Amino acid sequence: MKKLVTGSTGFMGSSIARELLTEGEEVKVLIRRTSDTQNIDGLDVERVYGDIRDGDSMRKALKGCDTLYYTAAFFAHWTPDRKLPYEVNVEGTKTSMKAALDAGVRKVVYTSTNNTLGAHGPVPVDETAEFNHWKTGDHYSISKYLAEIEAKKFVDRGLPLIIVNPTLVIGVRDIKPTPSGQMIIDIARGQMPGYIEGGTNIIDVEDVAKGHILAAKKGRVGERYIFGNENITVSDYFRLIAEVAGVKPPRIRLPYHAAVALGYIFEFGAWITKKPPVVTASEVRIGKLQEWYDCSKAVRELGLPQTPIRTSIEKALTWFRKNGNL
Repeated sequence: MKKLVTGSTGFMGSSIARELLTEGEEVKVLIRRTSDTQNIDGLDVERVYGDIRDGDSMRKALKGCDTLYYTAAFFAHWTPDRKLPYEVNVEGTKTSMKAALDAGVRKVVYTSTNNTLGAHGPVPVDETAEFNHWKTGDHYSISKYLAEIEAKKFVDRGLPLIIVNPTLVIGVRDIKPTPSGQMIIDIARGQMPGYIEGGTNIIDVEDVAKGHILAAKKGRVGERYIFGNENITVSDYFRLIAEVAGVKPPRIRLPYHAAVALGYIFEFGAWITKKPPVVTASEVRIGKLQEWYDCSKAVRELGLPQTPIRTSIEKALTWFRKNGNL
């Protein structure tokens, strides 16, 4: 039977579709009429049109499918419409999981985020960590946390669902680009004047794609799996990007409160220009915390690949150069 991928035109979703095809699977993708399809153009997939918030289109898309890879989400830390992250991430989850339950699929791999686990300082935390981003004002993180709660409710109703929580994902075919990709571009261009110290965890998008398929095969229903790799400080990560790109790293370490104020200034400018800000105040608040994770469960139980960070940066920079971002 076929595998349905939502969010298939995006960074992670397109990588999952490609990996499924590599494994010889038949793939169906749910896309919107307005979607930029360049990430899946030329792929041997069946296209169906609809929206994750529309139960009828989800039920039609799931016909003939035994597995749902649910990667669709509203992914932005700023939007003029603050209701949108909740409409897409929370309501979309409820509608789509109900459709999957009705369709009787054998497995759902639900893509969440490390943000739903919060950030807890220098000690790496595992899948039992609790969300602590309420005061950041980050609507993406809050909406994804609430969406994950809704997804878990369907496990009790009999939906064979597995949750995966990717950390900071980098790599090829980041066409938008995502905030993690834009960060690499800005540093390579010498346009990242400063930073605030913190901690992050990096993983290659192709490892994430393989991890999704491994989760469908080996994951335990109702369980969470952190999809991450190496924990690294922000300054060391930026230095590594600069080293690979052959440029100087950002040198100015910004005081936290000054960085928050700068985030508010950028957000104010975004309301005028209607273009995403360079950074938001909520991103600064989260960035100050150390988002370090123990990813051993996914490695041990699923066999999650662990591509070295340097290799992933090299791949991303090569792709950005070939596609005119650099």
